Amino acid sequence: MQIETFKVFQDLVDSRSFSKAAQLNFISQSAVSQQIRALEERFHVPLIDRGNKYLSLTREGQIFYESAKEIVNLYQSLQNRLAELRNVVSGVIRVSTVYSIGLHELPPYLRRFLKEYPEVNVRIEYRHARQVYEDVQDGLSDVGLVAYPVQRKTIRVEPFRKDRLVVICYPSHPFAQRKEVTLAEVAKEKFVGFESDIPTRKAIDRIFRERGLELRPVMEFDNIETVKRAVEIEAGISVVPLATVQQELKTGTLCKVEFAGQSYYRPLGILCKAGRVLSPAIKRFLETLKQEPVEGALGD
Repeated sequence: MQIETFKVFQDLVDSRSFSKAAQLNFISQSAVSQQIRALEERFHVPLIDRGNKYLSLTREGQIFYESAKEIVNLYQSLQNRLAELRNVVSGVIRVSTVYSIGLHELPPYLRRFLKEYPEVNVRIEYRHARQVYEDVQDGLSDVGLVAYPVQRKTIRVEPFRKDRLVVICYPSHPFAQRKEVTLAEVAKEKFVGFESDIPTRKAIDRIFRERGLELRPVMEFDNIETVKRAVEIEAGISVVPLATVQQELKTGTLCKVEFAGQSYYRPLGILCKAGRVLSPAIKRFLETLKQEPVEGALGD
């Protein structure tokens, strides 16, 4: 019985999906089914309750799952220890990130990491926040990057950075000639924002609501790039993380204005699956993310 078969079973249970287990192990869904049946035949017990609409384990399957996790973790730990003894940092790191972080926060860290560890292949997936949590929880991603991170039982959260939120407007807008504006002034303007279920939008709404104010959305989008483009064509103003508009500020297509009286920040978090054995490459990648940002690469 090969270790890989135990891993396929563990991935199936963790992801609750035959297709995801197949994707994680680079095999077909039918191969996943065949390997599960091979385990059942080898140990003469049913592992999956096939009478249930959703994936669920039998009593024997639950016991087998706990042991399979121990076997796979022990094997991966052995591999990682041997790699560290040889000072080998290679392999693939799968990163799921929301658009604003992946496009504007991650690149300087990624360049630094790849310069130091050129044998590592970092694969970036741009996802919505909910999907980032799912990818990490299901094992489809090794690392997740989100704004306003939320603790979950199966996910370990570590701080990454904090973005300062600023008001942005088009160059001919009256705000463009000012250094500061109040929340009340912003609330009177046509507002281009993120969709209502996006964590950053929820946080911005909360800032205004706590002061008895409501924004006036005229357009809503699911990513930072379309928000910026809408502001550039004079559809309204917006509130965004400073790091996401550095290029537009340099070229003059957008202007930024600070909030009067108080600064507001968007916390960013690093997600990893709780209890997961990390490869040397992932450990070094996390260490890089916790270093000071590259000077001049990110917003002040």
